[in-house]
Amino acid sequence: MKQHVISGIILLAYILFTGCGTTTQTSPQEVVVGTGLTDSYLPQLENKNVGLVVNQTSVIDSVHLIDYLFNKGVAIKGIYAPEHGYKGNVERGEHVDGTTDPETGIPVYSLYGKYRKPTPEMLEGIDVMIFDMQDVGVRFFTYINTMTRVMEASAENGIKVIVLDRPNPLGYYVDGPVLKPGFESGIGLYPIPVIHGMTVGEYAKMVNSEGWLKDGIQCDLEVVKMENYTHETKYQLPVLPSPNLADMKSVYLYPSICLFEGADVNEGRGTDTPFQVFGAPYYTPKDFSYIPKSIPVLALHPKFEGETCYGYDLSETPMAELQNIKQLEIKYLIDFYNKSDDKENFFTPFFDKLAGSDQLRKQIIAGLSEEEIRESWQADLDSFKEMRKKYLLY
Repeated sequence: MKQHVISGIILLAYILFTGCGTTTQTSPQEVVVGTGLTDSYLPQLENKNVGLVVNQTSVIDSVHLIDYLFNKGVAIKGIYAPEHGYKGNVERGEHVDGTTDPETGIPVYSLYGKYRKPTPEMLEGIDVMIFDMQDVGVRFFTYINTMTRVMEASAENGIKVIVLDRPNPLGYYVDGPVLKPGFESGIGLYPIPVIHGMTVGEYAKMVNSEGWLKDGIQCDLEVVKMENYTHETKYQLPVLPSPNLADMKSVYLYPSICLFEGADVNEGRGTDTPFQVFGAPYYTPKDFSYIPKSIPVLALHPKFEGETCYGYDLSETPMAELQNIKQLEIKYLIDFYNKSDDKENFFTPFFDKLAGSDQLRKQIIAGLSEEEIRESWQADLDSFKEMRKKYLLY
């Protein structure tokens, strides 16, 4: 049967992504991800109708999980597609359409369009839901929200959830403001910091046991643990997790630079190095410049399209230096705000959703220092870290 291969621009990104490591990184072959531990979950799928929450990262070596299970005779009754689609070829924020997988004829249901949570009709006849996607450990990276919505819907419909765990490439630190009540959104559902330091399996256990699902409901959850992984593992992702995380440098910088998506700054979308360069026409000094352009799948009509932007180029930062980052960098945000020629419109409403509250925005406007802002996070971070301990598997 024809395999689900990553084609075109996604294949090119895959090649770049797997080639960007250094000798200090742990090879992905040394870590056995949950998907590879087939003896732990295949027996549970016998004579069951199965749903798969997957994307282009859901592979066993070079074989997609859809193909692997299909060839094993597993009765796959539905594929549930997150942001960017189940093949990873849909631009950020664009709705994903439901369709039918051309190789297998399996129905594909969108969880990033009209519905963000599976409906009872989508789940009809399903006995077991499998979640297998590569997360990057950041609150506003939407795959964990897709997972918890699937958990909630599965609990409401008596369906077991099996999470095939994968490494968190930023799992060695926790930082940033914790989401506050009233600021829940599609990019943040629960009170966790921007960088949470948990694998998807650990996070699923937290959400389930802390009663965060609707009405405190709990799902029948099983996490297939990895082998040879710890939270200090510098894991190089073998497959591109989303179109604009072009390589591991983008992954390491993503939590901090993505905050610009809620500000009057281009975050590198519309370039070959998203989240590694960032700038705006008004910024000084003008030592570095670039011009954002529309790129299919990656960035259609990015901020300041066709305009010369001045700012920072972090693309040449040594990998070892990026791996030593253990905090959410807000110095760039403060710098651009201070140099903005339209401070009243510098922040967009989206910024508070990214930050998890209106506090960070108000602190920057008030002129608080980076140190003062960080200090304001500490009590919430300490409480979260204490809670997190209960759910760590590695």
